[in-house]
Amino acid sequence: MNDRQDPYDPYAQEQQLIGYDPYGRPVYGQVPAQPAPGQQYDQGYEQQQYGYDPQGYGQQAYYPQQPQQPAAPEYGQQEYTGQQEYPQAPGYGYDTQQTRQWIPQQTAPEPPAPAPAPAPAAEPEQPHPDRVPEPRRPGGGPSDPDYRTEQFAFIDQPDEDSEDVIDWLKFTESRTERREEARRRGRNRVVALIVVLAVFVVAGAGYLWYAGKLPFLDGPGQKKGAAAAAGPQKRDMIVVHLHNTKKGGTSTALLVDNVTTKKGATVLLPNTLGVAKDDGSAAALGKAVEEGGLGVRDSLDSVLGTHIGGTWRLDTPFLENLVELVGGIETDTDVAVPADDAAKIPAVGQGPKQHLSGAMAVAYATYRGQGEPEAKQLDRLGKVLYGVLRKVPGDAKSATVTVESMGQILDPSLNAQTLGTLLAKLGEHAKEGAYRTDVLAVKPDGTLTDDANKNVVKEVLGGSFNAAQAGTAPRVGLKDATGDEKTQVAAKAALLNGGYTFVDGGKADKTQPATQITYQDDAQRTKAVDVAKTLGLPETVVKKGENAVNADVVVTLGKDYKPS
Repeated sequence: MNDRQDPYDPYAQEQQLIGYDPYGRPVYGQVPAQPAPGQQYDQGYEQQQYGYDPQGYGQQAYYPQQPQQPAAPEYGQQEYTGQQEYPQAPGYGYDTQQTRQWIPQQTAPEPPAPAPAPAPAAEPEQPHPDRVPEPRRPGGGPSDPDYRTEQFAFIDQPDEDSEDVIDWLKFTESRTERREEARRRGRNRVVALIVVLAVFVVAGAGYLWYAGKLPFLDGPGQKKGAAAAAGPQKRDMIVVHLHNTKKGGTSTALLVDNVTTKKGATVLLPNTLGVAKDDGSAAALGKAVEEGGLGVRDSLDSVLGTHIGGTWRLDTPFLENLVELVGGIETDTDVAVPADDAAKIPAVGQGPKQHLSGAMAVAYATYRGQGEPEAKQLDRLGKVLYGVLRKVPGDAKSATVTVESMGQILDPSLNAQTLGTLLAKLGEHAKEGAYRTDVLAVKPDGTLTDDANKNVVKEVLGGSFNAAQAGTAPRVGLKDATGDEKTQVAAKAALLNGGYTFVDGGKADKTQPATQITYQDDAQRTKAVDVAKTLGLPETVVKKGENAVNADVVVTLGKDYKPS
């Protein structure tokens, strides 16, 4: 075997005999190559690496002399070169940077090695401008026995992501700061909520005060409405006659639009209300309507002291069409209406907010149970009319189109445009809640009760009676308090002969001894005196007092009245 070259060492190169050690063993080595221009070796480093016997005998090995280079400065002063040099690991025969010399190792027994001589101090190596100092461990270097190349791992460690840093900062934030922040946000929310609630409360209270809905406190809106109600009021009014084409019978109602106070009302009139025919004879309202209704509007004006603008004849088929056109209605029903297959009447349930179709609305509006008073059936008709008004379009043109779509032939005194405009206005009042429905109370003899005169006729239909115009015969109401029917007939004949318009006041609740003639307006005093003379009574019986709103002068016959 050639002991100058290891056949298994890929890095082995041709060696030359360069001398013998003190024991007579040959020493081989590589012929030193001339350094390339600009390249310098670290002589101090080689002396430290190869300046002693690798077998540990402490003898200096013979090496060829190389150009002296300045020794490397101490740690902290050495600069890095452009190329990194790594120290040779123990047990290997070559350098990681470049192959220096290869010395074969012998297996002969080794005598105890004396302490190694200190290596000669190398001159400090001047830093080369192109070299970077080799990193060294504190307190150690290539001469340190514990120094190994694997102790240095030049690994680039990536910086932490910014999001991880933010999360870490949030995590390390103190609990006190987080609690303070939560408390501050909570206080801000509470303050904002209190401010919003305060604004709503103030706005609502202001509206209620303006509308006069606060107790014991009148607002400007209420004062304005009260002032308007106290003065002359303008009302638009029509009369509606509902004809039941299946079972027969009629029902009458007045639709009132108070233009001054911007309120609406439905006044339901019983069929027993006494009215006068064209020939002056008395008749019940229901009978007069069934006979054709001619002159009924004027008769109602005479009885109620109103000015009705037109007549709307509404047969039940057209009411059904109207309800279907507005999409059905919703109302509270007080009774369940059974179905009638023969008359094709559907059943109607009982309860609040019942949805009624056209046929169901007609069945409920015309239903009157066995033994029920007429007022019950009129109240159901009022609910149906109110439900229809709430569904009528608020625009006058749209409401007119709805009326025309019913296909009904209206009375000549009431065209589709007039009716549509009135229904639209009443519908707006109903939607806003400024609407009322009343049943006019009458006595068994067909005359109005005192309560009806005060609360319905006076307040809803026209207030104080001012229907009599200049040059027209005044209306005189006659009330019998004598208990003698013949006396009333004689007084009525005297008034008709005197040219007065007679208004039947019926019978008084109780008799009284003296006759009394009252007037409400000072302008009617002269007429009241003339009425007293017509009946043969002295002027002293004439007094100012509260009268029925449907008459200029009211005569209450007492037992002292003696027909002339």
